[in-house]
Amino acid sequence: MNVLHFINAFFGDSAHWHGYDGIPTRLREHIQYSLTALAIAAAIGLPVGLLTGHTGRGGNTVAFIATAGRALPSFGLLVLMFVLLGLGLTPVMIPLVVLAVPPILVTTYEAVRSVDPSPVDAARGMGMAEPRILFQVELPVALPLILSGLRSAAIQIVSTATIAAYVSLGGLGRYIVDGLYQRNYEKVVGGATLVAVLALVTLGFFWAVARFTVSAGVRRSN
Repeated sequence: MNVLHFINAFFGDSAHWHGYDGIPTRLREHIQYSLTALAIAAAIGLPVGLLTGHTGRGGNTVAFIATAGRALPSFGLLVLMFVLLGLGLTPVMIPLVVLAVPPILVTTYEAVRSVDPSPVDAARGMGMAEPRILFQVELPVALPLILSGLRSAAIQIVSTATIAAYVSLGGLGRYIVDGLYQRNYEKVVGGATLVAVLALVTLGFFWAVARFTVSAGVRRSN
C-alpha cells in the first residue's frame, strides 16, 4: 500500500469529516493554536526588532536571543513546561512562541537596518520625529523582509503545533499521535498531509498579504 492509497482512504472516509475528531474540528484547533502563538510572538518580536533596528542598538542581544531560541528543542521544552505547569494550552504556547520569536525579531531588526540611510537622514533634517521616521520612512521599505520573517515563523508554528497532541490537546497532530499509537498509518499520513497543505496555504496567504501591502516601487527594488 502506497502513500497515495493512504491519503485517498483517509480523505474518502466520511467518518473523518464529522464529530469531535473530524477534519474541520482538528483543523480549526490547529489554526487556533497557530494564530495564538504567532500573535504572541509578533507582539514580542516586532516591537523589539523595530526599536533595535531603528536605534542601531542591541544587535548583539538580538543575535543572542535568536541563537538561544533556535537552540532550544521544541519537544523538550514542551515536556519541561508540561512537568512544571501541567495540562493546558500554556505548555504548548511557550515552545511555539520561543520557536517563532527569533525569525520575527532578527528579520525585523535586519529589515530596518538595511533601509537606505539617505531618506532617513533627510527626514531627520526636516525635523521629523523619530517615531514618524520609523513608521513612515523605514517601515514601508522594510516591510517585505519583515513579512518574510512573519511568514517563516508562521510556517514553523504550523508545522510544529502538532506537538499539542502529545499533551492531550487537539489539532492535526492528534491524527499523527493517535495513528502511531493505533498503528493506523492511514491516519498518520492523512494528518501529515493536512499539516503540509496548511503550511502551503500559509505560504500563499503571506504572498497575498505582501502583494497587497507592499508598494509596487518597493517590490520592484526587491
